[in-house]
Amino acid sequence: MLDIKLIKENPQYFKERLATRGKDFSAEIDKLLALDTDRRALIADTEARRAKQNQISKEIPKLKKEGQDTTAIFAEMKELSDSVKADTDKISAIDTEIEDILLSIPNTPSETVPVGADDSENVEVRRVGAPREFSFEPLAHWDIGKNLDILDPDTAAKVTGARFHFYKGLGARLERAVINYYLDTHTSNGYTEVFPPYMVNRDSMRGTGQLPKFEEDAFKVANNGYFLIPTAEVPVTNMHRNEILDGDRLTIKYCAYSACFRAEAGSAGRDQRGLIRQHQFNKVELVKFAKPEESYAELESLTNDACAALEGLGLPYRVVALSTGDMGFSSAKTYDVEVWMPSYNRYVEISSCSNFEDYQARRANIKYKETGDSKARFVHTLNGSGLAIGRTVAAILENYQNEDGTVTIPEALVPYMKHTKIEK
Repeated sequence: MLDIKLIKENPQYFKERLATRGKDFSAEIDKLLALDTDRRALIADTEARRAKQNQISKEIPKLKKEGQDTTAIFAEMKELSDSVKADTDKISAIDTEIEDILLSIPNTPSETVPVGADDSENVEVRRVGAPREFSFEPLAHWDIGKNLDILDPDTAAKVTGARFHFYKGLGARLERAVINYYLDTHTSNGYTEVFPPYMVNRDSMRGTGQLPKFEEDAFKVANNGYFLIPTAEVPVTNMHRNEILDGDRLTIKYCAYSACFRAEAGSAGRDQRGLIRQHQFNKVELVKFAKPEESYAELESLTNDACAALEGLGLPYRVVALSTGDMGFSSAKTYDVEVWMPSYNRYVEISSCSNFEDYQARRANIKYKETGDSKARFVHTLNGSGLAIGRTVAAILENYQNEDGTVTIPEALVPYMKHTKIEK
């Protein structure tokens, strides 16, 4: 959530920066300013009436003592009281309207973000590793999985529905091996591992920006109003909701494995085959809480941590800076890490690493103090996939496939797999 005080100081700046996302938010900002003006006028009138109430209250004992009729003055007091209550209710309604508008406005892109309409204007930062040149026609991971009998979407469709998978045999072990490899890699790099709940309440979804705008993308649990998490970012970030952190603890670094659940509303027809776009998938998430002046250095570090884990698997990848028109709703700046997928003949996103600045912290009320006497400030929150597990498995199957139909296990995963090859 943006700071209305900053919007009031320079509304044109926010209009211009938000417009780079591809939508004009001028009407929302003008409405905010008008509501704020009305609110301040009501507060001033209410305070004046309260002052008059206090003044009259002090006069009543004196009038009674003098034997004067106080009927009129009590009638005036009631009229003042009723008007104060009415205006207080109006202020409360305006506060709700202001908050609703602020919740509907995305974060302002950092000025370091490339301006662009969509993903075609993302900027490549670097590439690591070269795509493999095959001496045979490589297969897509869904065909490899079927041939090796390690991926079974058909049975999952019978049991549940489309965009679900059964992993079988060494396929299930490969998924588990990647999870453990990523967790071990990140915990050895200073991240504290947490294992979060897979369901959260509405306040948690609101705190990280999924609600109210993206409720259609979420799976809601009907009997209690909880939501299945779309990413571990939600429960892990909300661990510190409504808290004031000790500045000496920052930067706080967490990693968390979870299953993730997404309705994928609006994605009909996209990536229907394979592991790329599922309603349920596994992911290891990286979450940071940082001081504002350190958050962009922490974004670079977080992105490098995600890249290092992927690089350890020997998979070719690239890093791109997302343009203003392609960034997520809550992000101020995002890098995508994209792994090479032979079946797509292109790089495919496997991690998004974002700095939200104080946007999420303001929604979730997460602050810190440098010292016990200093003023509490909002922290900056960051997160990134470290990394998506199913997409990693897909990339391994495609990039490490052999002409005889087997798949070589990346060296870093052999201790977890207890196998060097997947074969039928």
